[in-house]
Amino acid sequence: MSEGPFLVVGLGNPGPGYAGNRHNVGAMVLAELASRAGVRLSAGKGPRARALSGEGRLAGRRVVLAQPLTYMNESGGPVRGLLDYHHLPATDLVVVHDELDIPFEAVRLKRGGGEGGHNGLRSISRSTGTRDYLRVRVGIGRPPGRQDPADFVLKDFSATERKTLDLLVVEAADATELLLERGLEAAQNTVHPRS
Repeated sequence: MSEGPFLVVGLGNPGPGYAGNRHNVGAMVLAELASRAGVRLSAGKGPRARALSGEGRLAGRRVVLAQPLTYMNESGGPVRGLLDYHHLPATDLVVVHDELDIPFEAVRLKRGGGEGGHNGLRSISRSTGTRDYLRVRVGIGRPPGRQDPADFVLKDFSATERKTLDLLVVEAADATELLLERGLEAAQNTVHPRS
């Protein structure tokens, strides 16, 4: 396990119109983590200008918490800029994102793998030149019927989902802290049997 600091990125789209979308659950989790760490996120200068970020400690580890200010499909540029600025390898990157292939309310952890059609992950993999980064995958489930997944992720959570959304955000934040504190395998052993 690296000594860090770790770059923890919560994915979403900028602006209030997207704030409640399923695609923004990564940004919701990042806000929870920033609150726990007492980190105020602000826009930087130069290579950090396209993200809100802040430094602090989480689960006993040094972290840089960040949310790109770009649209989802351009997340890679700000992530690359932050990795370079803080002299971090992509292996110390943790990306928190929505995941269609996991049921709503479930959280999964992994390193590497494909992007599953997720434009934010695709952009990050392209900009960093690797898929070998850590992921906190927050389940949003598949769209009902024949609804286009691209439309589904850009819709707000349903009224029923919103009743347990806060709990899901807390669980994903807990899983992120476990990942930082104990490493991937130990965190998976704790988080995966729950859901």
